[in-house]
Amino acid sequence: MKTKPRKDVSNMMKKASAKKSAIYTVDLTKIDGDGAFPCPKCGVIISPDDTTEEVYHIVDTKVKGNDLAELILMCNKCGSTIRLTGFLQQTV
Repeated sequence: MKTKPRKDVSNMMKKASAKKSAIYTVDLTKIDGDGAFPCPKCGVIISPDDTTEEVYHIVDTKVKGNDLAELILMCNKCGSTIRLTGFLQQTV
């Protein structure tokens, strides 16, 4: 016997997808100082020196050859996804 999907489940899925936050891109070549920057959404300071994962955690890494090309972080305060670029220096 086949069962029909419940409408409330599909409504919950729609609400969950509507709450997804935007993906923010931060270019590290445009940051002065030690590489720390504020979360684009909530402003909490994200520092490369923070190894506790209290403020953010690493979601994904992308490499080209043996070099880090991109890092995807998630802010633990607001849940924003932050894409860090600028690891690879392009030569002209």
